[in-house]
Amino acid sequence: MGKDAQVRARFADGADEGRLQYEPPKLLFRGAARRVFEGPALAGVRAEGADLVLADGSRFILGEKAAASWAEAILNPKGRLDKIGVKPGMRAAMLAVDDPALAEELAARDAAPVGEMRDLDLLFYGADDPSALARIGELVPALAPKGALWVVSRKGRAATVKDIEVMAAARACGLVDNKVVGFSDTHTALRFVRRR
Repeated sequence: MGKDAQVRARFADGADEGRLQYEPPKLLFRGAARRVFEGPALAGVRAEGADLVLADGSRFILGEKAAASWAEAILNPKGRLDKIGVKPGMRAAMLAVDDPALAEELAARDAAPVGEMRDLDLLFYGADDPSALARIGELVPALAPKGALWVVSRKGRAATVKDIEVMAAARACGLVDNKVVGFSDTHTALRFVRRR
């Protein structure tokens, strides 16, 4: 999840007002003109008082605390595992998720996938059709009491199930959704936990 705010902005060619969004690795401004900043344009971004200032001098008025937070997020973007909340020593498993990099990232974080489907802190489950969603109930017993099920599915135009369908299937099994992350360029992930 990125950042989003309504802002006043100052550019070399004048002032504007619009929506500022940060979805790593891009900063997007939608005002009278649409502007996209990435790569070198974000190098050296800084907070100056209430302003977020880019390398080319573009300024976005966010407020002092928010400007500092945005600058920190842009300069030090969170990795996928940080967004998901993976901590060393967690018991994790992957089921129907075709993402070899995820297994490597988990191992590097000392949360390597386990073979046993029980007492899991995290279960990553790939679900891109109604039959996969129907299996969610079978997976709940594999979770530790405070464990989370991450349902990974295609996003955008390639999506074959809608988020609302994923949520309905999980809720029918006694789970509640409490987070969504951009899992990769092609997939999104919704986190579900047991209702308390």
